[in-house]
Amino acid sequence: MLEHGGRLRKAAQQYGIAESDWLDLSSGLAPWPFPVPDIPLRAWARLPETDDGLEQAACDYYGAAQVLPVAGSQMAIQLLPRLRRAGKVGVLSPCYAEHAEAWRRSGYIVREVMEQEVEFFLDSLDVLVVVNPNNPTGLSLTPARLLDWHARLAQRGGWLVVDEAFMDNSPQLSLAAHAHQVGLIVLRSFGKFFGLAGVRLGFVLAERKLLRLLAEQVGPWAVSGPTRVLGQACLLDTQGHIGQRLRTEAASKRLALLLEHYGFVPQGGCALFQWLITERAEALYEFMARRGILLRLFTHNSSLRFGLPAEETDWARLVSALEAFVEEAQ
Repeated sequence: MLEHGGRLRKAAQQYGIAESDWLDLSSGLAPWPFPVPDIPLRAWARLPETDDGLEQAACDYYGAAQVLPVAGSQMAIQLLPRLRRAGKVGVLSPCYAEHAEAWRRSGYIVREVMEQEVEFFLDSLDVLVVVNPNNPTGLSLTPARLLDWHARLAQRGGWLVVDEAFMDNSPQLSLAAHAHQVGLIVLRSFGKFFGLAGVRLGFVLAERKLLRLLAEQVGPWAVSGPTRVLGQACLLDTQGHIGQRLRTEAASKRLALLLEHYGFVPQGGCALFQWLITERAEALYEFMARRGILLRLFTHNSSLRFGLPAEETDWARLVSALEAFVEEAQ
């Protein structure tokens, strides 16, 4: 299993601090979960059915022609390699590590490429995987650029896979409206923006034939009845969407300014996190962890991802820890 943020129980055991005493900033999730609606008993008692309105609500929310609900976009990441024969896959890196891992495990030749290298390698690839906005760098690519890459891949039967897990705050950059085109696959994550990662819900946006093939791999009843009820309610809550966007964007800007104030200027980020490269990444991670503040550490490039604090007491706690780290380093 690859390392991910959110492993709070492991941190609690390692540092001897009770789980309830931690400030967990390790995951790029909105820290304000949408309200969970009343779940009717039939959603628990009956097998899920696909004509309950969830798919239509997702199509309307994402602006897509058709969607396939899955038990988190991670499921799609692991299953997509089954739908092609072995070939060469490029993954725009650094990014969410599960993408390269899934293709590699399925026998594909995987090359992790930097943004400036895509043009050089694109015509030798069968599949290009892009996370947009990227995790953890926050890099956002324009639809025009991505559609150009897709056109070049599709001419040779190739795919462009775009993971839009952090796209909810910038729908104008989404390729959802183009996902009916052959060779373009868009993945959307439900849990991050709605702050409900535990429900395990995601959507695949693509042309109908590919969605049918993927549905065969997913199997029946992959998304539970209660999750379908909850997901539909959240996707239809347009006022909630507006409020969540405003709140996350304000908090992300506040976080960037706070880090900069203490000499840690973020190199990237989006509405749900800030990303910092520093030679003191491991030291800062350890310092924070000893005080019950969990960050996401990337050792390979000495960087940290900071999620959003939820309450003023959380902000005050982060400020106090940053002040202490700076004072100790002087």
